[in-house]
Amino acid sequence: MNISKILIPIGLVFFIVAAWMQYQWAGVAIATGAVVMWVLLHFTRMVTVLSRASNRPVGHVGSAVMLNAKLKKGVNLMHVIAMTKSLGLRQSAENTQPEIFKWADMGDSHVICTFQDGKLQTWELTRPAEETTDTPTEKTPAI
Repeated sequence: MNISKILIPIGLVFFIVAAWMQYQWAGVAIATGAVVMWVLLHFTRMVTVLSRASNRPVGHVGSAVMLNAKLKKGVNLMHVIAMTKSLGLRQSAENTQPEIFKWADMGDSHVICTFQDGKLQTWELTRPAEETTDTPTEKTPAI
């Protein structure tokens, strides 16, 4: 179980109780207003990121190589969606852990990201194989 699911509500209650002890009802009003503002800021960011992602094809990124360079272990899925401006193409079954998503670019390079509990654990860049030509090239004689 994620400890932040317990600590954040306890911290919020502690914050409001401390406001009560210091400023009575005025403190509770200010503390509650601050908590509501904090929730609204996170909600607004989430809606903005998802609305930008809705305008792009699922699983598409401008450059998979650049995405690979920008990724860091431990960032959440919403941060990766904000970087790519696209929802990832799901590779794992729904409601299972770990979640695996794929982002590809126009050059057939792709990044496969593995998220455990919403946090990035591993990612892998795959680039297309270099094509080799079997036809011999003509050499110009040196003069």
